[in-house]
Amino acid sequence: MAQVDITAREHVLHLHIARPEKYNALSLEMYHSLGAGLHRLNEDPELRVAVVSAEGKHFTAGVELDQWAPHFGGGQGWPLGEGEIDPMGVHGPLHRKPVVMAVQGYCFTWGVEMLLNTEIRIAARDTQFQMLEVQRGLFPCGGATFRLPRDIGWSNAQRVLLTGDRWSAEEALLWGMVQELTEPGAQIDRALELARSVSQAAPLAVQGLLEASRFAQTDNRDALARQMFAALKPIMASEDAAEGVQSFVERRKAVFKGR
Repeated sequence: MAQVDITAREHVLHLHIARPEKYNALSLEMYHSLGAGLHRLNEDPELRVAVVSAEGKHFTAGVELDQWAPHFGGGQGWPLGEGEIDPMGVHGPLHRKPVVMAVQGYCFTWGVEMLLNTEIRIAARDTQFQMLEVQRGLFPCGGATFRLPRDIGWSNAQRVLLTGDRWSAEEALLWGMVQELTEPGAQIDRALELARSVSQAAPLAVQGLLEASRFAQTDNRDALARQMFAALKPIMASEDAAEGVQSFVERRKAVFKGR
């Protein structure tokens, strides 16, 4: 069974993550499927907007850390393939058409970072956000270090990034990270409704608007990504990072020694 269901209807591409038995933990297969879907969004002239959502009670509990640690440890970052658009927006070209994202329950680590790389964000009222990387001996490398301070303010971002603490859907709305809250279970329908509204606007105008908006926020993304992964490489080689991965595998709290 595919871990991401991809369907298209009336100019709207729907990428629906379907791995609820694993709390939608990000696998390599999921990453590449999402990347291929976003590439399809870019290249298909009939598609004007995408919706990203997830099956089950939770959007995602995070990544399969033991599977991803070797990729991050080499300093190369996300394994973007040919014919793919990085869902985190760290490497390569960005999606050129708007993306609406709907989240619920746990929305941890990469879920937050993909959310920050979208244009319209809908959260169920039961959503809990968390960037817990510092509790596993590393730091976020999917864009949160440069997008979260921009979107919610420096101190709000540092409070949750430096502690790894959770924050609520209400806080996310107050800080401007999400645009609307829904009752649990209604978030996908609302995202699809908004996507249909976007799809009815002039597509070239929408794409031009998105390009102009991004240009106004130019932050030298390539340089930021190079610095981020260069700084992450020695951290991933540390004893603490190994302890973080081991604690994840053993489902226990990590004990760090600062080396």
